[in-house]
Amino acid sequence: MQTLVPFHTFSLNSSANALIEVVSSSELVSTLANLKSSPYIILGEGSNTVFLEDYQGTVLKISSKGITFEQSENDFYVTAQAGENWHQLVLWCLQKQIYGLENLALIPGTVGAAPIQNIGAYGVELERFIHQVEYFDLPTGQLKNLSRQACQFAYRESIFKNQLLHSAVITQVTLKLAKDWQSVAHYGELKTLVQPTAKDIFDKVVEVRKNKLPDPQKLGNAGSFFKNPIISTGLFAKLQQNWPAIPSYPVDTSQVKVPAAWLIDSLGFKGKKVGGITCHHSQPLVLTNDGSGTGQELLLLAREIRTKVQQVFSITLENEVRLIDKNGAILL
Repeated sequence: MQTLVPFHTFSLNSSANALIEVVSSSELVSTLANLKSSPYIILGEGSNTVFLEDYQGTVLKISSKGITFEQSENDFYVTAQAGENWHQLVLWCLQKQIYGLENLALIPGTVGAAPIQNIGAYGVELERFIHQVEYFDLPTGQLKNLSRQACQFAYRESIFKNQLLHSAVITQVTLKLAKDWQSVAHYGELKTLVQPTAKDIFDKVVEVRKNKLPDPQKLGNAGSFFKNPIISTGLFAKLQQNWPAIPSYPVDTSQVKVPAAWLIDSLGFKGKKVGGITCHHSQPLVLTNDGSGTGQELLLLAREIRTKVQQVFSITLENEVRLIDKNGAILL
C-alpha cells in the first residue's frame, strides 16, 4: 500500500493500492492503457480531494509541466500543461505582463483541475478566460479539444464533472487573455483599492487569502469545503425578514448567491470540533484536520453543518471538495 498523506492537503491517514506519477501526455496514455479496467483516481496536487479512508485502487498523479504563449493583435493565448501549479501560472503571466488572472491568485491546485471545478474568486471565474481544453478521451484513446462553450461551465461546474466525469482526463489548457486589460475590483476587500494595477490586485488577493485561510502545510485542509449556494430571489426575500443582514450577490434576475460562510457562522459553528476535525475559527467555510482526524469525523461534522443549515435556512449545502472512499468519489 502507498500512503496518501503527502498527496492530499487534508492529510487524513489513508493509503492506496498504488500511486503512479506521469509527466507527459504520452506517459498518461500508456499508463491508462496498462490500467485498463482496474479502478483508479486522477489526482493533481490533492488540494480539492479528501481521501476519507484507504482507496482500493491506483492513484494516477498528473505532473506534466510546461507553459507557452502566442499572441494576436488583441489577445494572448497561454497554454499550460495539466500538472502545472495554478498559482505559478498566475505569477508567470503577471511577470510576462499578461493580465487577467490576478484575482485567481493563490488558489491551490493544478492547471488541469482548474476547468473541472471552474475555479473562481473575487468576482472572477476561470471560464471567462478559457479558449480550449485538451483532454484524453478514454473510450476512443484519442486526444480531443473542447471550446469554452462546449465545456458547459457553471458555478463550480463543468462538463468534466458531469457528462465526461468518467471518460476524460485533461492534459492541457489554453487561456485567452485580452491585451486591453480591465480591472475587476468590485468584490470584497478589493473595493479598498483605487485604480489598481494587475499587480495591486494580485498582491491584495494574496494578502487576504494568506490572512484568512490556514496554510495546509501547517494545518490540514482542502480550502472551501462547501459551495456558496445559489438560491431564488423569492427564498432570499423570505430569509431577509428574519436575517436582514444576510449578504448576497446577484446571479441573474431570479437568483442570488449567498455566502456559505455567513450561514455557517450564523449558526455558531466556528471552532466546533469533532475529534481531530474543526470548523476553522476565522473562516467557517474551511474544515481542518489537526493531524489526528479521521474520515468519519470529517463526515460527521460536515453533515451536521449541512443538516443545520437546511433546517434553519431551507438551503442545502453541497460539498465543493471531492470526497473519496475505498471505492471512489462519494456525495456528502
